[in-house]
Amino acid sequence: MSAIPIGSSDEFAKSEVPLFLDAVSAGFPSPASDYCERKLDLNELCVKKPAATYFVRAQGDSMIDVGIFPGDVLVVDRSLNAQHGDIVIASFAGELTVKKLETNPVTKLVPMNKQYQPISIPEGAELEIFGVATTVIHSLRKS
Repeated sequence: MSAIPIGSSDEFAKSEVPLFLDAVSAGFPSPASDYCERKLDLNELCVKKPAATYFVRAQGDSMIDVGIFPGDVLVVDRSLNAQHGDIVIASFAGELTVKKLETNPVTKLVPMNKQYQPISIPEGAELEIFGVATTVIHSLRKS
């Protein structure tokens, strides 16, 4: 799965949407409430550091087991230091990709789909991390 840059977080105007107090049950339905807790700006929810944040669109199916599907938008924070287990945007061998970073016992970029093999990073090889994916925006409706 590779990533396609689509924008920077500081390019979008604030847009507040109602956030309702009641949670929505994924089991049995409960009566809906009309009580709006407050207004929620999606930038506030998804973007912690606007100057260090960008968006990319995922393509391919190598990350479907963590809920990243083709066409999803990833919110990526460049200011975070990538750690073992993070989902990262990385460049290795001239290819930009989104994968799970493993650093123990050796460094690997791991796809989250059993149809693909991990990418082992040889000692001394250049691996460039372009940020940590913090949020995935996944549409439930096909357009």
